[in-house]
Amino acid sequence: MTYQEMCSFETLYAAYLEARKRKRSKPGTAQYEQNVLACTEKLSTILHTKTYVPSRFEVFYVYEPKKRLVQAPAFVDKVVLHAVVDNILYEAITKSFIRDNFASQTGKGTNDGLMRLKQHMVDYYRREKHGTDGWILKGDVHHFFASIDHDKLKRKLKALLDKRGVDPQIYDLLCVYINTTDGLPLGYQTSQLLALMFLDEFDHLMKEKYRLKYYGRYMDDFYVILSDKQRLKEILKDIRALMDGWGLELNQKTGIFPLRNGIDFLGFHSYITESGGIIQKLRRDSIQRIRAKVKFWEEAYKRGEVTKDAILQSFGAWDAHTAYGDTHELRAKYAKKVEAIIGEPVEIHRKLNGNRAVRDKRRLRQCRNLYKKQHQNRETEKSGSFSYAQRPTDVPPWADS
Repeated sequence: MTYQEMCSFETLYAAYLEARKRKRSKPGTAQYEQNVLACTEKLSTILHTKTYVPSRFEVFYVYEPKKRLVQAPAFVDKVVLHAVVDNILYEAITKSFIRDNFASQTGKGTNDGLMRLKQHMVDYYRREKHGTDGWILKGDVHHFFASIDHDKLKRKLKALLDKRGVDPQIYDLLCVYINTTDGLPLGYQTSQLLALMFLDEFDHLMKEKYRLKYYGRYMDDFYVILSDKQRLKEILKDIRALMDGWGLELNQKTGIFPLRNGIDFLGFHSYITESGGIIQKLRRDSIQRIRAKVKFWEEAYKRGEVTKDAILQSFGAWDAHTAYGDTHELRAKYAKKVEAIIGEPVEIHRKLNGNRAVRDKRRLRQCRNLYKKQHQNRETEKSGSFSYAQRPTDVPPWADS
């Protein structure tokens, strides 16, 4: 898609429909919706004439899993972001991503990252024949989004878009977003993809130069599982030098730890038992957050400050995420507390043992087995060689029934 095609009324209206999902109750969205045809036409004109300038951010902090500054764009900017990302940028950038890059991609996410880590640990235990004797390098980039250098980012982005044959005007538009603030603002849809692209070269080095089979990355968090601690130390030294060249720095939590001690990754502490089982327990800070939420709901619901639907939606999202770990007893405990608050039963998910692709394969296998079983039963009935019907007691065995 060219820049002019992206600026068309039809493309921008489709982007508006995407941007408003789950946000229609917000004032900015409602204001745009009231005059959606006029707003979309005006936005199309502004983009065509190259006079588009992003609006001011709405600035606030989020505290999960840690304190972060969020700079949220206005709704009209979200429409433009959806137009460029959904139609052009996503495909151009993610095409070169490795399998074990988990963040901000269709069909991936935190749950996929957790399942992939589990698969890596199981594979290491069974195939490498080292059991629980091994080491984990856990890395985390300090203030990743805020530390990304604009000049280095633009060079990487320009080279990639030229390689993909993307309209140069798209690059100019993306530079408008890059230049709005130091680093990359967390609120922009483009920021997630550009941040992933910034370390795409790092992923390929880990997989292709160092031949690391058990490597994975979620945004600025990454891990490596290896049996040789000395080699891990050498790799970590090279990683620090590489990050320094890109203007990045690993934080103090980065280190090399015994495999049997497990790893904190994506809100869970995952560790391997001596028998090869993988246990994934919710981290203590995650438990503290749901405990604080429930305590708040107990009083806020009585005062009418929070609705039953809001509680169920929030608890359901937490339950769906934590169902990927060994948390059934914990989730049942807090479901009872929520039941006591709202006065009705609360169902929890069964444990989820795989990502969507794994579950789809499991369902397909079950359907095939069921089909084979039913098909065999039909063939047996047609052949007449066996009969499972009970013979009446008054009919002798040699007589026809």
